[in-house]
Amino acid sequence: MDETHDEPRVLATDQALELIREIQQDHPDILFHQSGGCCDGSSPMCYPANEFMIGNHDVKLGEIGGVPVYISGSQFEAWKHTQLIIDVVPGRGGMFSLDNGRERRFLTRSCLFGGGEACMIPSVRQ
Repeated sequence: MDETHDEPRVLATDQALELIREIQQDHPDILFHQSGGCCDGSSPMCYPANEFMIGNHDVKLGEIGGVPVYISGSQFEAWKHTQLIIDVVPGRGGMFSLDNGRERRFLTRSCLFGGGEACMIPSVRQ
């Protein structure tokens, strides 16, 4: 949790936690990264932890299902007033993301801190 908020910076839906467990059957040690690069948008990328180098300016938002979630420093500056909710939707994941080829992909949703919107998304967990 952040010192200025009593709400966690990142949450996950039950569907996201289920897909994380599925991916961990093939890749036990994973992480998420939300970047500001060409492959971002609303899709957090899921990588094997030993194949992704966390940058000096990346910010750890927290963990979902025991998996760390990072965001680039520039994205954090733009999104620091929002809570991120990792969800799952039908479709293909990013080319290098571990959700690719599973016909479901991770999706980042967000709401302003204090807005109460996270409570409106069904089955949200830390």
